[in-house]
Amino acid sequence: MRPGIPTVAIVASMAAGLCAGPAASAARASDASATKQYIAANYALVRTARSYLRRGEAAPLAVLARVTRECPRAAAASPQDPQSTELSNEVIGAMVIAAYHLDVPGLRRFVASVSQLRWSSSRLTAAVRAYAHKVNVLAGLAPPNLCADLRAWATSGFKALPASTLRFDAVFMPAWVALGELPGSLRAHETPEEKSVAARSYALEVELTDGEARAVESWGKIMNELELKP
Repeated sequence: MRPGIPTVAIVASMAAGLCAGPAASAARASDASATKQYIAANYALVRTARSYLRRGEAAPLAVLARVTRECPRAAAASPQDPQSTELSNEVIGAMVIAAYHLDVPGLRRFVASVSQLRWSSSRLTAAVRAYAHKVNVLAGLAPPNLCADLRAWATSGFKALPASTLRFDAVFMPAWVALGELPGSLRAHETPEEKSVAARSYALEVELTDGEARAVESWGKIMNELELKP
């Protein structure tokens, strides 16, 4: 028997616990602070977006008016193939950018508020930063020149997409997200007050999603005007 070993083990275990206590408390405090800041920023983002929902739903109609004026039937007699799908994605991008750019400063404020937040969960931190990156991309992405791109495609006999379409879609499609994101793992760090704010945010996000669903009708009108098949 070597009675010293259990004693040493107990002492070492107690020391580790004492060291871990402050670290765990600091992690919990950091998680709580980051969660509070993120939920507040997300609420501000969706509340502002809800305030211009009517204008946002009307923005695609401005895209429709432009193609009606500048390039009606630009894709007449074009095939339905992967290239037409790329151009359909460009149409969607033009609509989304027209709506989201109604409040670029708001998008920028959200990104600035949340892009450096950190949680003890690396997965949650990565999810928030990935979302912020996508919002930032959409805030800075210039709208495509649909008519010029469709004319270039038609000039090629509908055989070659213009490089501008490929560039735009390569940036837009991976970044296309709805406004408002509440990762489920935030719930573990929410106070009752923050749960209430998150619930209000979710209700606003539902309204925004409904607005996006209604925009499908505008997309159909644009596609019909261009005679472009998705």
